[in-house]
Amino acid sequence: MVSPEAVPFAKTGGLADVAGALPKELAKLGHRVCLVIPGYDTIDWATQGFKEWRRLTVPTALGPIEAVIEQATLANSGVQVLAVRYDPFFARPGLYQEAGRSYPDNLERFAFFSRAVPELIVALKQERGWVPDLLHAHDWQTALGIVYLRTLYSGQKPCQGIATIFTIHNMGYQGRFPAADYWKTGLSPELFTPKRLEFYGQLNVLKGGLVFADYLTTVSPTYAREIQTAALGFGLEGVIQERQARMIGIVNGIDVDQWNPATDPYVPARYSATDLAGKMICKDGLQREMGLPVRDVPLIGIVSRLTEQKGLDLVADVLPDLMKMDVQVTLLGTGDPSLEARFRTLRTRTSKKIGLRIGFDEGLAHRIEAGSDLFLMPSRYEPCGLSQLYSLRYGTVPVVRRTGGLADTVTPYSSDAVKQGQATGFLFDEPTKAALLTTVLQALRVYGQKDEWTALILAGMGTDVSWAKSARAYVDLYRRVVGMKP
Repeated sequence: MVSPEAVPFAKTGGLADVAGALPKELAKLGHRVCLVIPGYDTIDWATQGFKEWRRLTVPTALGPIEAVIEQATLANSGVQVLAVRYDPFFARPGLYQEAGRSYPDNLERFAFFSRAVPELIVALKQERGWVPDLLHAHDWQTALGIVYLRTLYSGQKPCQGIATIFTIHNMGYQGRFPAADYWKTGLSPELFTPKRLEFYGQLNVLKGGLVFADYLTTVSPTYAREIQTAALGFGLEGVIQERQARMIGIVNGIDVDQWNPATDPYVPARYSATDLAGKMICKDGLQREMGLPVRDVPLIGIVSRLTEQKGLDLVADVLPDLMKMDVQVTLLGTGDPSLEARFRTLRTRTSKKIGLRIGFDEGLAHRIEAGSDLFLMPSRYEPCGLSQLYSLRYGTVPVVRRTGGLADTVTPYSSDAVKQGQATGFLFDEPTKAALLTTVLQALRVYGQKDEWTALILAGMGTDVSWAKSARAYVDLYRRVVGMKP
C-alpha cells in the first residue's frame, strides 16, 4: 500500500484517513500489509516508534539518491510502515505546498518516492524473502511507482507478476508538469505520447496510473460514473471511459472506534441508538460552547473547508433566509478568505443564531457531529465524503447534494422509506440556493414530526459505515486482480 499521506503520520485530507485505516482492516482479515509513505517532517520519529531499517540507494534522473528507510508498526495492528526519508525533499513545513503554493520540485520529489517503491520490493525480497502479491497505489503522487514497475523494473524478477491497483481520490489533482520536465521521470521518451503520459503538451502523472495499472478504483460507485463525464473528468474522461471495464467504486469507511458516540472522549455525554438521552446534553453543550442560547430549536451543523467545491457559497446564500426562522447554525471551517469574511459578517448580524469558528479543532468537530440535529454538505462534487458518515454514526441527519459518495451513502427521505426503516437523510440535485433552501425547509418540517425524525436518526445509526465492510470489498477485488495475472 503506497500513499503520499497516512494517519497518524501526515495528513492534508481524507486520503490520509483511508491509508491509515484500510491497512489495519486488511490485517484484521488475515492479510500481510506493508504501508509505504514519504518521510515527512510531520513524523515524530522517536515517539511514533520509527527505527532505521536500512539505507537504500534510489536511481533517479538527477543521479542516485540515498534514502534512509525508517520502519515502524501502525498502532493497534501488525501493519509494517516503511517511511522513505530524504530530508532535502521531505523535511518541509508542508506536504505538497506552502503558503498556498505547490513546491516547484514536486515532480522530482514524488518521482523519487515512486522510484523507491520497486527498489523497496527488491530489498524486501533480498532481506526478508517476501514479495507482495499486489501493489495498491493512491493518487498522482504514487502513480509513477506503477509505471516504473511495468517499465524500468519489468525485467527484475521480484517485480514481475505483481498485480497493481490505482485509486483515484480526486480527479481534480493530476500532477501536471511542463513537457520540458519529463526527463526528470527517468522514463523513456517513447512513453511521452497521448496514449501514455502526455496530456495536451504536458506531462500528466495521474494519467500514468490510469493507463498502466491493472485495475482502477475510486472512492464511491457514483464518482466512478461521474469521472467518465466532461463535468468531472477534468480532461481525462476519455481515458477513464477506455478503462471502465477495469474500474470499480468502493465507498470509504470510517474508524468506528474513533467516531463512536458511546465512547467519544470529546463529547460531554455519551449516547447510543438504544439510549439517545446524551444527545440532548451534547446539544446543550454545543450551544453554550458556540455562544448560542440554550434552546430546543433545530441546530444545523457544518464542518467543512470553506470553498465553492464544498458548496459553502450556497450555505452563505441561504443563511439570511434561515435566520428569519427559529433555527440555529454552528459552523467550523477555514478556506476561501472571501467566504470566511461572509460568514463573519453573517455571524455579527445574527450572533444569537450563528455560532462560528474559523479554523479547525478536532474535538469541536466531534462535538458538532454529536450536538447538531442536521448536518449540511451541499458539495458541488464529493468523491466520497466522510462527514456524512460521521453524521449517520452520531444520529445527526445529513442534508446533502446528490453527488459522488454522498449519493451512495445517504438514503433519501420519503414517508414510505421512513416506514421501511431505510431513509437516513435528505438529498437535492441542483447546486443552487433554491434547491438547498427547499431541502433544508423540508428537513425542518420533518424535524417537527418527532416519530419520523427519530426513525431517521435510528436508521442512520444502524447503517454500517465501518471500514470492515469496505475492506472486504477491497479483498474481493484484490483476489480478482491477482487472479487475472498470468
